[in-house]
Amino acid sequence: MSAALKDSYNRPIRDLRVSLTDRCNFRCFYCLPHGEPPIAPKEEMLSYEEIEYACDIFVELGIEKIRLTGGEPMMRRDIEQIIYKLARLKTPMSDKLQFVAESGEPSPPPNDNLKFVGHRGLQDLALTTNGYFLPHRAQSLKDAGLDRITISLDSLKRDVFKQMTGVDVLDRVMEGIAAAKAAGLDPIKINAVIVRGHNEDEVADFAAFAREYDVKMRFIEFMPLDSGHDWSREDVVSGREIRARIEERFPLEALDVARGSETSSRYRFADGAPGEIGIIAPVTEAFCGACSRIRLTADGQIRTCLFSTVEHSLREVLRDGASRSEIIDFIRSVVMKKEPRHFINDPSFVAPSRSMSFIGG
Repeated sequence: MSAALKDSYNRPIRDLRVSLTDRCNFRCFYCLPHGEPPIAPKEEMLSYEEIEYACDIFVELGIEKIRLTGGEPMMRRDIEQIIYKLARLKTPMSDKLQFVAESGEPSPPPNDNLKFVGHRGLQDLALTTNGYFLPHRAQSLKDAGLDRITISLDSLKRDVFKQMTGVDVLDRVMEGIAAAKAAGLDPIKINAVIVRGHNEDEVADFAAFAREYDVKMRFIEFMPLDSGHDWSREDVVSGREIRARIEERFPLEALDVARGSETSSRYRFADGAPGEIGIIAPVTEAFCGACSRIRLTADGQIRTCLFSTVEHSLREVLRDGASRSEIIDFIRSVVMKKEPRHFINDPSFVAPSRSMSFIGG
């Protein structure tokens, strides 16, 4: 097994976000406010075989979590096929123990001259979706090997949902959530991007939804990743305000867990009700110091940060006939260029040229 990935700031890279497509059937104003995005040509998109091969290498390098994103990833034909292939990168727990002999060379476990140094293999395979296709396909995703799912839900009100997403399908997304629960895609996370003047008055209602349906509600600050570059700081509802709005109705207690590289601050309900609250506040409470993530776009570009202005073409390396060791060297060199943090709050901040639909969530 190759040595684990670390960037130049000694942060281990354990999480890979893989965008399967830049296409989406929603038109959320904070992502695609101006209708159709400029779609990448089909020949530039990574094939499932290329994605599988790249992910196999990333897992060899220590990636433990893979999240499939988009666009809307379920618009990619036969998504169950790639889920099945990636799920094969998971190994039984008994095979994940890695031992190293006193000489430093890998060795089959175990004997008295070996020491335990960690585990290997994919641990978690997840999917982020808008939920539209879930009513009839949640079970097939589970059967293919998907561990868990995150569903976007920006409003519980039909008119606000339509205004924020550009489509009038709230009932269908709610059916999708129910189908995901029935299929056992737990724990289910629900993402809501909170934008002032749109849905900040629903924050406590979302908390009530988490309690009723026993889901993990995730509130996300509005970030400058829209295709129209219309983001304004005045539209950001801070994580602190989100928590205060929830606690006006439901007192919260911080979960007694180490945050580590997680993006969210997590809370339980003080009265012991089911459900969980997570607040993701990249604008007002940046968590870059423990970042463990790297991204692969649908057209094969590695992004070292959600807000990177530079991309690195893994597609070209793959298609130029590079050997596995050469691909590993390329990935390592890119990871070493990972930024120390994002620069949203700097006067010189420049938003990425590509919207979230291209980058992947």
